[in-house]
Order: sequence, then C-alpha cells, then structure tokens
Amino acid sequence: MSQEQLADAAGLQASAISHFETGTRLPSFENLKKLADALRVSTDYLLGRTDSPEGIAAPDDPLYRDFQRLNESNRDLARSLIERLARPKGK
Repeated sequence: MSQEQLADAAGLQASAISHFETGTRLPSFENLKKLADALRVSTDYLLGRTDSPEGIAAPDDPLYRDFQRLNESNRDLARSLIERLARPKGK
C-alpha cells in the first residue's frame, strides 16, 4: 500500500503518513485509530505490543478461537456485527 493509498483510506494527508513512517512525527491517538482501521489491524499491533494484527486476545477465549477459524469474508462480517453491538445506543 502506498502512502497516498493509506492516507486516503485513513482520511489523513499523505505528508502525515510520510512523517509517521520516518519518525519525524508521532500520530495522535485519533490518527492511530484511523491508521489501525484503515490497515484493519489493532492499535496494539501498530504500537508493537503484539505480533498479532488482530490484537491481544487470550487463545483460550472461545470468541477468539472461533474468530480465528473464520475466512476473511466472515471475519469482515463478524467485525461489522461486533462494532454495531459495541456502539453506544443512539450513535
């Protein structure tokens, strides 16, 4: 993915992506979330806190295990459903 493509997907300026990649600037928390969403990874993954793009989860958690068994299309559907269920009412 190019810097321009990532910038478009995250709703950021391409120059901001360049600054983040070179380390001349750090993304704000809001921009970190935008980057994680655009890249479809967790913020923990971007911060180097986990090697798993899906984030930190207990392998013995049934929801985690079931999610890992899904194909990419069904993972997208599951993410969408979980996001809707987790969204505060009225939003």
